[in-house]
Amino acid sequence: MNRRLNVEFSRILIIALSAGALFAMSAAVNAQDTQEKLRAILDAEHRSAAHQARDKYRHPVETLSFFGIEDDMTVVEVFPGRGWYTEILAPFLKDHGRFYAAGNDPDSRSEFARKSTQRFKQKMASHDVFNRVNITVLAPPDKTAIAPAGSADMVLTFRNIHNWMAGGYADQVFSAMYEALKPGGVLGVVEHRGDPSTPQDPEARSGYVNQAYAIKLAEDAGFEFVGSAEINANPKDSKHHPKGVWTLPPSLTLGETDREKYLAIGESDRMTLKFIKPEE
Repeated sequence: MNRRLNVEFSRILIIALSAGALFAMSAAVNAQDTQEKLRAILDAEHRSAAHQARDKYRHPVETLSFFGIEDDMTVVEVFPGRGWYTEILAPFLKDHGRFYAAGNDPDSRSEFARKSTQRFKQKMASHDVFNRVNITVLAPPDKTAIAPAGSADMVLTFRNIHNWMAGGYADQVFSAMYEALKPGGVLGVVEHRGDPSTPQDPEARSGYVNQAYAIKLAEDAGFEFVGSAEINANPKDSKHHPKGVWTLPPSLTLGETDREKYLAIGESDRMTLKFIKPEE
């Protein structure tokens, strides 16, 4: 009897291990396919040479792979700015997924916000890779529906937390991202990483945000921290510059003053953080 049980247990174990191995192999193949598709988009003709030159600082393939993106997901990009990442996300998700770009309010009293919205809309009309982008508005506290509630598999934001802190609405943005995600959905964050030995300025006037502070903002909204990656790290960045992070490229706000010095440093040191919305 015991022998028969041992044989049966061994058979079940072999089946389970085989299934696990097949699942791991399938996941590896899917990940490779995703990376190949992303790399092809990086070289596509709708991307400008200036934007392609920044790939070496922003590592989009590695960053999006770390977050676990797949081309059939519903994904929201929060405050896409001039659309650097939108140029990659829109064609990647166009055929099988759904993509929302949550930007400024076109009816804002801020001239910057209105112009930013108009510029982004013009970009979205400039090429057919963008013709399935859903543009939504994020303007706390009144307009926070960045996508239908509980619909998104992933929400992404790149170098934006400092702006939310400066505006005094970081907590409201994190709540909006939480609301948009499905239970188990992923929040991916890239942000200029501050010096942890320096107390956090609550308005982030230098453009830098301490990693522990960013994690707490997300956790306070209900997110669980999954982990971080050093994909976008830059050890040459001291984080202490005359004009904050904007001293570095691409802004180079000092103009010709020490230009070569700051070009040699490159773009800022950045944290790359992954969170999930807990399962219900």
